[in-house]
Amino acid sequence: MPRFRSKPQSARSPFRAGAETKLDSVTASPTAAIPARITQAIDETHLARLQGNVHPLARPEFDQGPVPSELPMQRMLLVLRRSMEQESALAQLMVDQYNMASANYHKWLTPEGFGAQFGPADADIQTVTAWLQSHGFQVAKVSKGKVAIEFSGTAAQVLEAFHTEIHKFVVNGETHFANTSDPQVPVALTPVVRGLAPLNNFRARPAHRIAGEYTRSAGNTEVKSVNPEFTTSGGFFAIGPTDFATIYNVAPLWAAGTDGTGQSIAVIGDSNINQQDVTDFRTLFGLPTGGAANTPIVVIDGADPGIVSGGAETEALLDVEWSGAIAKGAQIHLVIAADTDIASGFLLAIVNVIDNNSDPILSLSFGDCEPHEGANNTGLWQVLWEQAAAEGITVTVASGDPGSAGCETSPAQTRFLELIRRPTATALWQQTKRRSLLWVAAVVAVIASR
Repeated sequence: MPRFRSKPQSARSPFRAGAETKLDSVTASPTAAIPARITQAIDETHLARLQGNVHPLARPEFDQGPVPSELPMQRMLLVLRRSMEQESALAQLMVDQYNMASANYHKWLTPEGFGAQFGPADADIQTVTAWLQSHGFQVAKVSKGKVAIEFSGTAAQVLEAFHTEIHKFVVNGETHFANTSDPQVPVALTPVVRGLAPLNNFRARPAHRIAGEYTRSAGNTEVKSVNPEFTTSGGFFAIGPTDFATIYNVAPLWAAGTDGTGQSIAVIGDSNINQQDVTDFRTLFGLPTGGAANTPIVVIDGADPGIVSGGAETEALLDVEWSGAIAKGAQIHLVIAADTDIASGFLLAIVNVIDNNSDPILSLSFGDCEPHEGANNTGLWQVLWEQAAAEGITVTVASGDPGSAGCETSPAQTRFLELIRRPTATALWQQTKRRSLLWVAAVVAVIASR
């Protein structure tokens, strides 16, 4: 179960926000029993290779050799596959949920309802779970939406079960762990097993850029021409929440009472924050403080990552501050999970939000180059965002300042993935524009109100 608390430290920078109204979720209507698709005995010598799942930087020139066999591999995700019939039915449902003439218009599913309608049969999940346990893995849980199974083990168990070694790599002075070949699974499981979340710790990066510290003249009441009050040490002119509301025409929404009150936003992160920084930010800009909705709630999935340097804390802090600055009446949930030697904390946090249907908006400010994600993880983004859409969750993903140019730092980086995948990406964008009462993403300088 998630825990709620906050931790200390500090960082400063700005970004964005959102808020919307979502009708209550409903359980799935009664459906025919899902038939089992695992029909063959599991033969460990008859294997299927999961192509395209070696990180492009897991190259011989960076390879430092195998990791210790006992290296913990915590919180891995085995991604489950829907049948073709389920894929077609889900695609139709997502169309119907935005068709005012449909009986399914705005009838969002619960996570359990989604799993019952679009997940594998319980018998198949039991077969896959038993197979994992037969290789010594500890199975933590099956997601409510029946999208993934969380499990843990060691590098030796990964080698035995998935037939790929985990090696240590040093790239640009940073140490990483990664699989050296495409994982393999028994052919008998492939009707239900789609793949694995990445077996590496080459992380997606926060999509912010620090311009510098700001300065402002204090106590000067002299009447002057309009000038920026905040100037960074790098010579940039910063803006505050009211500036943003003026530039992007949010002020009329505030005046009409549309300020996020009664809504909540899940900000995804892999670092905790210092709550006092948020209070100081809101006080500086004259935003409401002290109320329950004005104080972010930190939701911790698993172990508390604490304050994480390298940009993670800054990203969490600026997203929390600016979500609450624009949707100034909304409750902000910072949903975080700790990275493990192999699993991504922010990915685990995303699964938490979607699988608990905890917030009508999910805000993510991490990005990665598409080849770095591998076929398995790009497939995982697809199924996660589809579940979010069916539950009525608006997903916003930052493109970052450089956009696709952010992948030009290495020959292996050729395309940019904003951690959102076609065709669901287009559908979510359109759905967000139609559905939101207030959705503001400073990273793309768009305001949509409907």
